[in-house]
Amino acid sequence: MDRNRLQHQVACMRRSLFDQGYLDEPFIQLEELQDDANPNFVQEIVTLFYTDSARLIQNIEHALNSRPIDFDKLDDYMHQFKGSSSSIGAKKVTNECTVFREYCSAENAEGCIRSFQQVKQEYAILRRKLEVYLQMVRQAAVSRTA
Repeated sequence: MDRNRLQHQVACMRRSLFDQGYLDEPFIQLEELQDDANPNFVQEIVTLFYTDSARLIQNIEHALNSRPIDFDKLDDYMHQFKGSSSSIGAKKVTNECTVFREYCSAENAEGCIRSFQQVKQEYAILRRKLEVYLQMVRQAAVSRTA
């Protein structure tokens, strides 16, 4: 694939991630921090997000399955997940975390369970889309140096 076409596809995919509401401003800020001295910065931050998210999702699942449900602990875990999501600009995930926390505040177990399914779904969609996008970014970078 020629370099210009690949770069155009990367730009279109990036735009669609923002237009569809998956990403917002903090992701732009991450991209602006990436430079020749740290060419994999965004990939490294996103990978840390994935690692942290997997741990938090597991903790939340465990807390949701514990009886009685400790809503304070659940809220703490989701607060961490929301913060991580927000810091990379994961807009839809962040919004779903807010909904979950509202159910926690109301001590609504069923609402938490339903909301958590939505959080996990938005996270999975974002992860798939970001992995494709970052792979295309890497391909475009290789084509520039080739």
